[in-house]
Amino acid sequence: MKILEHAQIGKMKLRNRIYMAPMGTSTDPDGSFSDRSIRYYEERAKGGFGLIITGANQVTTKYEAKACNILETPKSIEQLNFLVRRIHNHGAKLCLQLTPGLGRMQFTTADVRPYAASEVDSFWFPGLKCRELSKDDIQFIVKKMAEGAAIAKHAEVDAIELHGYGGYLMDQFQSELWNKRTDEYGGSLENRMRFSIECIKAIREAVGPDFPILFKFTPYHGVPGGRELAEGIEMAKMLEEAGVDALHVDVGCYEAWYKAINTVYEPPCVQLDVAAEIKKHVNIPVLSQGKMQNPEHAEAALRKGKADFIGLGHAAICEPHWVNKVLRRETYDMVPCIGCNECLFAGFSGKILHCAVNPLAFAEDYYPVEPGDPNKRVLVVGGGPAGITAAITAAERGMQVELWEKKNELGGLLLAAGGPRFKKDVMDYVHYLVNKLYRSNVKIRLMKEATPEDVLAGNFDKVIIATGSSPVMPPIKGIDQPFVVGANDLLTNKKGYGKKVVVLGGGLVGCETACHCAERAEEVTIIEALPEILMTVKHSKNNDQSLRQLMKDCDVKTITNAKVAEFKDNKVYYEKDGKQEVIEADTVAIAAGYRSNTSLYEAINGKVDCAVVGDAEVPDNILRAVHHGFHAVRCI
Repeated sequence: MKILEHAQIGKMKLRNRIYMAPMGTSTDPDGSFSDRSIRYYEERAKGGFGLIITGANQVTTKYEAKACNILETPKSIEQLNFLVRRIHNHGAKLCLQLTPGLGRMQFTTADVRPYAASEVDSFWFPGLKCRELSKDDIQFIVKKMAEGAAIAKHAEVDAIELHGYGGYLMDQFQSELWNKRTDEYGGSLENRMRFSIECIKAIREAVGPDFPILFKFTPYHGVPGGRELAEGIEMAKMLEEAGVDALHVDVGCYEAWYKAINTVYEPPCVQLDVAAEIKKHVNIPVLSQGKMQNPEHAEAALRKGKADFIGLGHAAICEPHWVNKVLRRETYDMVPCIGCNECLFAGFSGKILHCAVNPLAFAEDYYPVEPGDPNKRVLVVGGGPAGITAAITAAERGMQVELWEKKNELGGLLLAAGGPRFKKDVMDYVHYLVNKLYRSNVKIRLMKEATPEDVLAGNFDKVIIATGSSPVMPPIKGIDQPFVVGANDLLTNKKGYGKKVVVLGGGLVGCETACHCAERAEEVTIIEALPEILMTVKHSKNNDQSLRQLMKDCDVKTITNAKVAEFKDNKVYYEKDGKQEVIEADTVAIAAGYRSNTSLYEAINGKVDCAVVGDAEVPDNILRAVHHGFHAVRCI
């Protein structure tokens, strides 16, 4: 397989063509790599990745406060070298990403003007003008980039990568969209590339001719006024001529963040074609990324010559042993990324990185799954994500486990969540969970209603209540009309829909239902009681952007600040701004939230040792269900 071929970047030899793409992690207070992040990276090296590329490391805090790792203190150098050793112990190589800064992307406060290439608007605080870096400032940063590279080499890092992409500071210099300078650092492409080229040359002088320099850049932004691919191709040629050893191709920027950090709504290999076009014009290796967690996609990209190396970002968080499972031909056991971006959302919410489908991500040594009592009998009631995770974990601990599911199909509400064409990533996770459950020693009983009498008669040592939740049907007149259905019935194709669809509820389920129906319906309208759609949804900004773009592409109409009064004669009667309105509907989909199924717990609580997990406790997201199921059994 091409995936597993030995390869080379400059003088750096790699055991395969798969790299862990750069992503930020939590740091120690001084900005050095924390022991926790070192262990996190080590697990991916242990899992077979040929190259680990770290998240960004600031080379100076003179112009910006700490935003990520900082390469300035004695401890940061010590921890970096310790990281190198841990990575090398498992046969992988380490590439350190160096950044001159974030520029207009700094998350400061509304009264602190960030430094940037030009006096343009701050991204997070539109209207707040950035401060333009002077020529002396630029030369100081160039010097610090060179020093940072020298430090990395001294710490025995195998390569460095310049953080020149995605609308961050270096890319701001490179782009007409954010570079409005009139000196030698602005105007023509040659001038806009001057800062990047100066950094490359200074780094080369600092590290010598044989130390690999990678450059991550964005040849296509995908936003109005942003870089088009033709200019990106010219940039690639200039970077090769400047002496970089490989080009790491990115797509997008924060204005279209989902193009850079992809979501569940994007198709596979979404960035590959841009990388393939760059590869046609250069003679150095090209690294690509973007939803290539399916080994067949990664292999095909390499075989077709579209890229030389394939990067896994969030997929590496979900499945640290991705490469080893390819090597062992155990791809059926790979934990798939579902594109939820809970990992990203955690970081931007001031929390420790976590993963919806891998409770051990960034907690590799915190939650050991230790052997349990082989005589302990555990019953799990419910075959959704929380229940399946609990059952598998109990089986892995060596306990005697049964799982009862009242339906003839496993997956719970994930079957609806993964129902739309654009939610295939979630359905892939359902298949992974179900297949893993069937491979386990869990005794599975489908179409088994868990009555209190049966549960108590089983004399189980522990009962896990994973009975999930049910859709709420609000008390609206006419809700029992045949043209009114639950959103889940449409998402799972249990019921059809007509040419005109009205969705009641503009939350996540409602918006996804609307997009699902829009693929065949002629007109789809969401009616929402709140002032805006998605107001109650807590998810990452890129997911929000992508879903809103999908709705726009599907021409989904929205009516907000509206209260529905009645469904009658294929019409929806509602009130908005004090006026009575009506809209025709062949089908009405109700997406008004969920209510926990608690009757079993209420009947057996106090009579047997039991725990409630997932939606059965509080209707929430996949992360909560999976983690809750995992820990409820891990802690027995």
